[in-house]
Amino acid sequence: MSDETPDILHDRQAWLDRAKTLSESLPFMRQYSDETIVVKYGGHAMESADLASLFARDVVLLKQVGINPVVVHGGGPQIDAMLKRLDIQTPRVDGLRYTDEATVEVVEMILSGKINKQIVSAINEAGGFAVGLSGKDGHLIRARKLRRTKKDPDSQIEKVLDLGFVGEPSEITPHILDFFRESDVIPVIAPVGMGNAGETYNINADTAAGAIAAATEARRLLMLTDVVGVLDKAGNLIPEMTASQAKEYIADGTISGGMIPKVETCLQAVEDGVEAAVILDGRVPHALLLELFTPHGVGTLIKRD
Repeated sequence: MSDETPDILHDRQAWLDRAKTLSESLPFMRQYSDETIVVKYGGHAMESADLASLFARDVVLLKQVGINPVVVHGGGPQIDAMLKRLDIQTPRVDGLRYTDEATVEVVEMILSGKINKQIVSAINEAGGFAVGLSGKDGHLIRARKLRRTKKDPDSQIEKVLDLGFVGEPSEITPHILDFFRESDVIPVIAPVGMGNAGETYNINADTAAGAIAAATEARRLLMLTDVVGVLDKAGNLIPEMTASQAKEYIADGTISGGMIPKVETCLQAVEDGVEAAVILDGRVPHALLLELFTPHGVGTLIKRD
């Protein structure tokens, strides 16, 4: 009869289960070895201290097993808080925020400064070697003014909406990221771009991440969100869809509201050469590892037809 107590037996089984999990992840590690994975980081995953710490450790682990992670982060709530603190009023154009010179200065300060360095520090503290960048560094993100249009319901004439210093990528120059790929460095990128005249543009983090994923020929674009993924009309998670199916879901209203621009970003990345893009729940601990190193994943994968 064994002298081992139930607690010892339980601990041994727990370690055996953990070893089995590590062993089962090996094929996935080999699959993504030496591949670039672009991660759009934001939402609750970035605002929660516990999740931020786990995220940093997971990014370091990806680098340690031979994957090339590139982090692109947002920071909308932090920007709003600082604008309120500085009593800077932001006008609206048909419900969309107009970004003037004073606002874009705050945007750059928060994105390229405070938030970027917090993420860099967390990754370095977890044992990695992260370097913070903005789209201005090394001409990484060339930007142009983003213009939205709205159709007048009476005349049906398209009206151009000027949103100020809100931009979109016009060109990605990934040479500086190619250099980091061959090193131990993990790049952390703030979505701030520069126009042809040297002006600063605030770029949506999802859009920036998608453009960078395409330019770096990333294997995956991972979009961390505050939802479980794309849901069908019954509220169930759609684990996988082709680009054509995604467009059909948008057309029939299955995909609606704020999920539309996220899916459109994924579609554009896939059309531009990224193998697949995934919208996943950043509130789930170790969401990156679950998505990349398990057969089922934790979100909605969008792939080519």
